[in-house]
Formats: sequence, C-alpha cells, structure tokens
Amino acid sequence: LASTSICFDLSIFEIFVPLAAGGTIILAENVLELPTLPDAAAVTLVNAVPSAMAELIRAWNLPPSVHTVNLAGEPLPEPLVAAVYRSGTVHRVLDLYGPTETTTYSTFTERRAGAPATIGRPIANTAIYILDENLQPVPIGVAGEIYIGGAGVARGYWAQPALTAERFLPDPFRSGDARMYKTGDRGRWRADGQIVYLGRNDHQVKVRGHRIELGEVETALAQLPGVREAAVIANTEADGDVRLIAYVVPNADHSAPPSLRELLQQRLPDFMIPSGFITLAALPRTSNGKLDRRALPAPGTGRDAANAEIVEPRDDEEQRVAEVWRQVLKIGRVGIHENFFDLGGHSLAAMQVASRLREAVRTEVSFLDVFERPTIAGLANTIRGQRVNSEIEEGVL
Repeated sequence: LASTSICFDLSIFEIFVPLAAGGTIILAENVLELPTLPDAAAVTLVNAVPSAMAELIRAWNLPPSVHTVNLAGEPLPEPLVAAVYRSGTVHRVLDLYGPTETTTYSTFTERRAGAPATIGRPIANTAIYILDENLQPVPIGVAGEIYIGGAGVARGYWAQPALTAERFLPDPFRSGDARMYKTGDRGRWRADGQIVYLGRNDHQVKVRGHRIELGEVETALAQLPGVREAAVIANTEADGDVRLIAYVVPNADHSAPPSLRELLQQRLPDFMIPSGFITLAALPRTSNGKLDRRALPAPGTGRDAANAEIVEPRDDEEQRVAEVWRQVLKIGRVGIHENFFDLGGHSLAAMQVASRLREAVRTEVSFLDVFERPTIAGLANTIRGQRVNSEIEEGVL
C-alpha cells in the first residue's frame, strides 16, 4: 500500500522499494482507505504510524491479504502489536526507527506479542552509537543519546550551516571524513544488542508521525498581535494520542486575540497548530526565572472560547454525529455549529470521525466530508443527502 504523502520521507520507501524489487504498489489517499479500496485484496504490506494503524484496526481491521505491517514514526506500544496479530493473518510486525536525516530507517526489529519493546538493531551499512555528554560510549543498560553513522547519513541541512554543524558531527569511530548524526533521542543497549528507545532529550516531540520543535510553535505564537509570551506542551491523552496545547499570556492592554488558530495557520503547517489554547495571566516560573512547564495547568477540552454559545443537536442525525465527535475529541457538550478543527480536531481525528460515522449511520462518509463540512450540522446534512441519493438509486424514492 502506498498511502504516504510524497512530501514525507516514508513515501520513498513505499514507492521505490517495491517497484525496484519487481512488486506492485496500490495507491490510496490515506491508510484508513485500505479496506474500501477495489484492490484491497492485493495488498500484502502496509506501512503506517502506530496511531493510524490503531484506528484502522479499531474501525475496520486488516484485509486477510496483509501479511506484513511496518510501523514507524512514533513509539510502538505493546498492546497495538498484540492487536495487529489478533487480526489473524499478519505474520510479521516490524518496528522501524530512524530520522529523515539518516534516510528513513536506521534500525528495525520484528516485534512479537508480549515481548519487550525495543527498536532493534541497526540495518545494513548503518552504525548506532549511544553516547554520553562527552561523546563516549555508555555501558550496556545505561541511558545515553543515540547517534547514527553509516551510509544513510545525509550531507546536512540545506542552507543552514550552523544547524548542520550542530547535528552532523565527525564520526570518531570511523576513519576518513565520516560523520554521524546527533538525533536528540535517548536510548540504552540491552545485553542482547537490542536498543530500547527512551524518548527525547530536548523539546522536540512526535505528533502523529511529525517531528515538531515546541520552540518553533512558541516563537510563532509570540509574534502574533496581542500576545506577550507563550508556551506549548505536548499532552499525552489516556489513549496515547498526543496533542499540542498552547498557553498564551496577552499583552497588558489587550486580551488574547480570538483567532489564534487562524493566525497561526498563516505561519505554520496544520500538524503544528495546537489543539487547544489556554489564556493565563502569567506563565509559571521557577525560582531562577525559567519557565516551569510542570506547573502549567492541565489542559481542558481545547475549545478556544469557553463561553461560546452551544446549540444542542436538533434531531437523531445530529445527535449521532455529536456522539462520534465527543468520543473522538474527548469532550462533553458540543454545539452543532462549532468547528471540528477549532475543538482540537486534526487530520487523523477526521479519519476517525469518518470511519466511526460509517459504522453509526450505515452511510458512506469520507474524511474529506469532515474537512468540507466541519460542523455537526453540515455533516448531518451531508449524511442526509447521501442517504436520499442511495434510496433514489435503489428505487425506494
């Protein structure tokens, strides 16, 4: 299955590895379309981020033809590994790790249900080093930063010599002009040579497979009119979903502008837009004046305007759509005219809404419908129209 945007490094693997091996690729706009594709029965290999695979398993399960599943871009939880194998036909679940700077994948392992979670060993022509702050190898079992060397290491960042010098370092363990990449990830060796991933050591986070520097989002927020300072965190929900939450301190002579989301969309890609915005009188500080992220208040629903007028669902159709929204967005009351994306929705959540609505209303709903009609009232109208068209085609009307 080739379902990754061609702007994403995984697409190179999805498209050219199968073709170079004499295989076939089945194109789809996103991985959640797999069960409804005309050629779904021809797909044997699926690549996805774990969060997308979890929704695919929940909503559809996998076609019986799928024998191998590659999961990368996010930590892979053991319960998801077990769920994929429970589909009954999958023979292999591969956990793949590696940043774009080292050409898509650098380590891999075959994960088994109930086995310890690791990111495996280096792939061919790749070297993995786990080093301390002095660039010295750490002993087995001791945490350190992951560095990657070998044939996959890129030349650097285009037109960013300072960042290139910071991240692409001379490789002290190889001769010549070899370099290694400083990942910013933490890990440790196991005695069997497998690597355990321990998370980030800076403020870079992974949200639905995208790497995001929290500081970049904070800078963009602070440049908006009416904003004095801002902080952004990655909040992990109970189900493992990661959402960005922004804390904003308005200027003394302003209230925070009501259109922060719209203003940010002019500066940042959609996956970097926070799901929720919280206005504070001041950011919490430590005794030495640094931002105390642990003291930031717990996020709420992600609704930008807490006192916004809420119009309740007016009929069964709107009630069914509202219930799906509440499940996906993890919120309580929701009005039929509120915008899905203003409430914290994102592209993966839109896919979840579409798949759950297909089950709830027994009518075809695509994730594009959620983008085009991002309110409960609009989606309900779309569902009504599709149901009428279906009845006309079947001769009922």
